Amino acid sequence: MEALAVRLSGPDPYVDGAIRIIAFYDTLARRRVDLPALARSSAGLAECVAGIRLHGTGRTIRVAADGAPAPGPTAPASTTAPLTLDEEEIGTVWLERPGPPGPLDEVLLDRFAITAAAAVERYGPARTTTADPALVELAISPDADEAAGARALRLLGFPADLPVRVVAVRARLPLDRIGSLLCPGRLVKAASLGDVGVVLATTVDIARIPAGVRAGIGAADGPARSWEQARTALRFTTARRPVVHHDELGASALLARLSPDVLRGNADVAGIARVAVAHPEDLETLDAYCATGSLRRAADLLHLHHSSVARRLDQIGKALGIDITEPAGLIRASLALTAWRLLDD
Repeated sequence: MEALAVRLSGPDPYVDGAIRIIAFYDTLARRRVDLPALARSSAGLAECVAGIRLHGTGRTIRVAADGAPAPGPTAPASTTAPLTLDEEEIGTVWLERPGPPGPLDEVLLDRFAITAAAAVERYGPARTTTADPALVELAISPDADEAAGARALRLLGFPADLPVRVVAVRARLPLDRIGSLLCPGRLVKAASLGDVGVVLATTVDIARIPAGVRAGIGAADGPARSWEQARTALRFTTARRPVVHHDELGASALLARLSPDVLRGNADVAGIARVAVAHPEDLETLDAYCATGSLRRAADLLHLHHSSVARRLDQIGKALGIDITEPAGLIRASLALTAWRLLDD
């Protein structure tokens, strides 16, 4: 293969060189080379260090022109190209050429990236975040038998010995972007099922969840159970609390098991519904007070004078027939507000 890496000559060096490069990578593709072999061949052709990095796994391959691993820290890339698969950027290829880029480096990197994407797809599960919805649904279905669920996870790329956590998401952002942020440097798969996004990952970094995203996170107790927990947790999210772990819900998760008719028939929930129609701004006040348990802290949160908050709470208490300033009344109001929100699912 290295015999193709000859000095370019002829009446039109650019065209002649581009044809040789295309033929070179077509040969590599037919021989179904893996990523290390592809990096070695590219470095030999370019006569400088060539590199491949996969975003999903953090894997990096750097090879010198002689085919040996490139020594030392990564030098500044002279030329780079995105590595894309299924219209998603899954990595980068680059050259570390001393001095200015060569006249054919752009052509070389384009073919290098195309061949690398084919190798990624061929030799392992695609490291794209976007997954086949049918596979994801099978992996998290409580009705699927254990063998079918395990096979779906394996086809998605998850090792059998790693627990998988499920995240239920509602957002306007692309789901593949959310998945990549939730689990940087690790395998993550995402698909939309109905109006809910499903993200499967081995770890979840909630600090990286973008603003405007609602996310319910299940425990790593098996994909089916984790999915059920994630959907439940998503129902408890609010503008003030956009991310909810199912483990944090405790006994309040039992509210999600009640039917809508039972919830609507409760006097406290019906009272919250009336307040929502007559004075919707009062519910924000009640939410802040339930979250803080303090008149002054609720006022700080709402950027209001504490006397204004006290007046609103008194009005809410009269509408509900509850003394919200008492601990028992605060618990009732908090449960009623949570149950009312569950009706808007």
